Amino acid sequence: MGRNLFKNEVAFIKPYIPGKPVEELKRELDIEDIEKLASNENPLGPSKKAIEAIKKELHNINIYPDANCTKLKEELAKKHNLTSENIVVGNGGEELLKMIAQTFINPRDEAIMANPTFGKYASEVMFMGGIVHQINLKNYKHDFETFIKKINDKTKLIFVCNPNNPTGNIMTKYDIEYLVNNVPDDVVVVFDEAYYDYAVKNKDYPDTLSILKERSNTIILRTFSKISGIAAVRVGYLLTSKEICEAMNKVKLVFHVNRLAQVAAVAAIHDIDHVKKTVELNYKSMEIMERYFEENKLEYIKSNANFVFVNVGIDSRIVFQKLLEKGIIIRPGYLWNWDNWLRVSTGTLEQTQKFINRLDEVLRENKKRGRV
Repeated sequence: MGRNLFKNEVAFIKPYIPGKPVEELKRELDIEDIEKLASNENPLGPSKKAIEAIKKELHNINIYPDANCTKLKEELAKKHNLTSENIVVGNGGEELLKMIAQTFINPRDEAIMANPTFGKYASEVMFMGGIVHQINLKNYKHDFETFIKKINDKTKLIFVCNPNNPTGNIMTKYDIEYLVNNVPDDVVVVFDEAYYDYAVKNKDYPDTLSILKERSNTIILRTFSKISGIAAVRVGYLLTSKEICEAMNKVKLVFHVNRLAQVAAVAAIHDIDHVKKTVELNYKSMEIMERYFEENKLEYIKSNANFVFVNVGIDSRIVFQKLLEKGIIIRPGYLWNWDNWLRVSTGTLEQTQKFINRLDEVLRENKKRGRV
């Protein structure tokens, strides 16, 4: 190719590896009976109100969408008791993370986050030429003491995934209070609450909206992909100060949230029954998995998300492949350098039981071979 034409930062970025698609596994192994428990999708499917809204809007897809997402922002403002000027809507949470990095990070600026956590924080900061400090978990939780020690005059962003991905556990309101009280006002704290609707059931889950009202350099990120089951249309949003919203809107693409996504999200806000049923199913499925893990003395991290992180005592590459052959797709822990761990999404009760049965087969087969 001759001289290097690529942006320098591209060389250091590892591509995000999504959960294996069902269609891909069908092609590879020629099997039809497949359960995907890898991407934390909603096993109940999409909100029915969202589906109806999309059907009604289909005849308008020849028309560009509202670039400002006006109606959706109005509904979100009512829901959160804020104004539309406090809201940025994006093409999923992933785009919002990119916009955050584009808005704040100059070359050599620094960001702090946990390890492991959602991988897009690091890659977006690095793409903008920033320096990433990944702080290992302590007792499976964010080590906020070390976060605070790492802060210097180049620190721009602190990312807190709550519940954390892939571990699923929360930082409590007491943990968050400690962090916020020890972070300088000119450092932006980003709370990624993609799994908020599952976690808020825990009485110790923090009220970050109250933090935002007291601390303007706060960003709260949420999504419709998980609880509302509309991951395919891509729509997420963040809540923050008017000043940050104004800055972020300068870097957004013009028509970045399509009109089907906008109407689906508006409808989903009002589908309270779907949210309730999703959360109920989630914790029933979680109980089934936890019971099996405890009966078989498998270490797991107590989750307030829609997935569980479990130590199966075998290299996750082996378990991942064996489960694929049995028609089960999960996320292997080696992706986060936790070699013996699996991240498993909650499914329907039938899907969850099927996963447990297949995992049990894999563990018993390996025990016979003397691997455990």
